[in-house]
Amino acid sequence: MDLGLFEKMLAVDSTSGKEREFAQRLMEWLKTPGNGVESHEVGDGTLNLLFRWGAPKLFFCTHLDTVPPYIPPVFTDLADGDVRIEGRGSCDAKGQIFAMFEACKALEKEGYKDFGLLLLAGEETGSFGAKAWDRDCPPGEVVVVGEPTGNIQASAAKGTASYGVTIHGKPCHSGYPEAGRSAVQMFVDFMNELGREVFPDDPVLGKTTWNIGKLLSDNPQNILSPQLSFRIYFRTTFNGREAVEKFMARKREGFDVEAFGGDEPMEYFLWEGIPSAPVSFGSDAPRLHKFKRRSLLGPGAILTAHTPGEQVLLSEIRTATDNYISIAKQVLKRT
Repeated sequence: MDLGLFEKMLAVDSTSGKEREFAQRLMEWLKTPGNGVESHEVGDGTLNLLFRWGAPKLFFCTHLDTVPPYIPPVFTDLADGDVRIEGRGSCDAKGQIFAMFEACKALEKEGYKDFGLLLLAGEETGSFGAKAWDRDCPPGEVVVVGEPTGNIQASAAKGTASYGVTIHGKPCHSGYPEAGRSAVQMFVDFMNELGREVFPDDPVLGKTTWNIGKLLSDNPQNILSPQLSFRIYFRTTFNGREAVEKFMARKREGFDVEAFGGDEPMEYFLWEGIPSAPVSFGSDAPRLHKFKRRSLLGPGAILTAHTPGEQVLLSEIRTATDNYISIAKQVLKRT
């Protein structure tokens, strides 16, 4: 395997919004005697790339952008002969790009054709590249999406639902709280209500979960908060999505709620010879509606992705490459 190529890839800062330069470099780095490359403008300054070998029936697909902050790569030889590769994107998702490209080179060498490597922008910030591909490009037969699943196929994945909430209080001197209404206290009451809510468990995907982000109340400490805003992001299940919608639609005095949409929970196509299990994270796959069969798998552990300790083992990359080759041979014919 060309670890020098992998190191060059990891040495480029392609955190979300900066992935165009990375895409332009890959147009040169991933060129082979048997492929051609197309670039597609997403519309926000970023690029999608398609490397094609013939007329693709099978698309290997993953994303170009990584979450901030950028962390430079470190390669460490291990006592058992393996190599630990650290740095931003090592398992999410430059490790997937590298493993998929290694699979593509092997398939080319064995005389296979009609497959492609599709690299999408903006996955980490809303799947903008996937939405642009679905909007502008023709349908396909099979897409294998790369994410850090520990080389286990995702049998199903949770959906998402995002909301923006603004709470309007009534400011007053904090010495006389009875004269006003604190938006902070209203937020606390909302969170207690959310904690008491029982969303139905799902036999496949388990529990509905949520996270709060962009929490803001910029009031002085001696004035009751007149306004608080936040985003709430649900990981939904087949049984739980409707319950989430009903909970967020309840009338609450002083609350303005804006629904930003999300993805439905979905089941994935499974291939022979590779273990499978459900996952709780999102990907570009739900946005790639035009493909008849969608699968999700790749090297690395989701629990190290997005963390300062993001890493992947070379042995995991090799297993992923073998898995991708195996899937391709179930779809393609050798010329």
